[in-house]
Amino acid sequence: MNHTTDFQSHLEGQDRAALTIRGYLADLKHFAGWFEQTNGEPLSPQVVTPTDIREYRQYLQITERRKATTINRRLAALSAYLDWAVQTGQIEKNPRGKIKSVRQEEPAAQALDKKQQYALQRAIEKDLQIASLRYPKRKIGRRRDASLVIFLLNTGLRLSELLALQIGDVELSERKGRVLVRQGKGNRERSVPLNAEARKALQDWLAVRPQKDSKFIWTAVEDESESLTPRSVQRILKRLGQEAGIPDPHPHLARHTFAKNLVDSGVGLEKVARLLGHSNLNTTRIYITPNERDLELAVERLN
Repeated sequence: MNHTTDFQSHLEGQDRAALTIRGYLADLKHFAGWFEQTNGEPLSPQVVTPTDIREYRQYLQITERRKATTINRRLAALSAYLDWAVQTGQIEKNPRGKIKSVRQEEPAAQALDKKQQYALQRAIEKDLQIASLRYPKRKIGRRRDASLVIFLLNTGLRLSELLALQIGDVELSERKGRVLVRQGKGNRERSVPLNAEARKALQDWLAVRPQKDSKFIWTAVEDESESLTPRSVQRILKRLGQEAGIPDPHPHLARHTFAKNLVDSGVGLEKVARLLGHSNLNTTRIYITPNERDLELAVERLN
């Protein structure tokens, strides 16, 4: 498909995340394969019709039996491709027109429930105790791991925001504290207050943090790396999460848990959105959507 490289350059010029670009290109490749097999000609913007898009949507629904989220994501990628074709003068208008996405239930955020949060806290404390007794050389690393997870759960920072934090971005005192997120999503800056748990976690780590030249808060202990890598944080969460019996623990799960705890405590969506760095309140509404456990508890009250 000759247009793929130019379309990729267009997406990169819009400063889209690398993961988003890879997803768009993969979805477009799927459509191109279906299009060529169905119509007997290679894909180009000039030959796509509204009928093709409707038939492709039905193919995803009926033949491949895809979920609504997958179908809508692929249609969005196709729309982006056709919008680019309009902007570059290859076609006059996007043939998607008023062809609708598949209606779906509002997704609920996957967050740790109270029982899982308790199990994770216990796993963290147990990990620290064992390191102190049996593996003193690992004690500093285990302290960092514990502080990092607690800090994530109490600030809701994105992984990229966490790893970009520098010593100069923190204000700490006995009764209050905050961190300055300099480059949040969309290159937006925001200040995030620290509660007592987050302050203690940070202070505990800074008290033992190796004195390196690194300006970053969360550093590696074992080598001279300036900052932890995303993969290192994922490994930390996986290790502690598995100890707590939590399936598929990942950094964004901590962010969702932070937000869900705020909403469940009665904090308004506007404040939650501000803390999370959301520019659109609709993005934050996911945290007021009941998840499966919420629904289970609701029907159990009938007994």
